[in-house]
Amino acid sequence: MYSISRETKLDFSEALEKVKEELKKEGFGVLTEIDIKATLKKKLDVDRDNYVILGACNPPNADKALNAEIEIGLMLPCNVIVYEKAGKTFVSAIRPSIAMSMIENPGLKGIAGDIEAKLERVISGVS
Repeated sequence: MYSISRETKLDFSEALEKVKEELKKEGFGVLTEIDIKATLKKKLDVDRDNYVILGACNPPNADKALNAEIEIGLMLPCNVIVYEKAGKTFVSAIRPSIAMSMIENPGLKGIAGDIEAKLERVISGVS
């Protein structure tokens, strides 16, 4: 599975705020926040359920990853999503170990594992 995912009993707005809190606890900053629902409504006049993509960055690990592989910026920041589907709210994050497995650089394995452990705690912290 390429993602760390779970359903939450929180409503969408509560889940979005809780994800941001959990990211902060793990040392991540949110660099971008893309409201897919609003963007697609504006650009295509289509209606979608709530869906937000957060671009999250953990600066110490980003620095380590860039030192190991200069083009790793193509994979940054880590995306975390909060969305609604069939009246339920979900949170998901990319699995860095899977994403970085495309890059043939053994120096990234430990970094990916560290980031993945942090993201797992973020997702499990959103109940």
